[in-house]
Amino acid sequence: MEVSSSSTPTVGLPESKSPLQKSTEIPAQQVTKLLEGLEEQTRQTNAQKTGVGNSINLTA
Repeated sequence: MEVSSSSTPTVGLPESKSPLQKSTEIPAQQVTKLLEGLEEQTRQTNAQKTGVGNSINLTA
């Protein structure tokens, strides 16, 4: 008796993300935005301290 090990793929079903994947993607995106903002602030602060680049407008 011969056993086939091939699997039959399901066709037409869209890949859906699990609730766990969705719940971890949103905070990951927020953390990425936060880090990008902090990186920009650090660049501006360093530029202001060294006198090179843009200065921060504290009245905005």
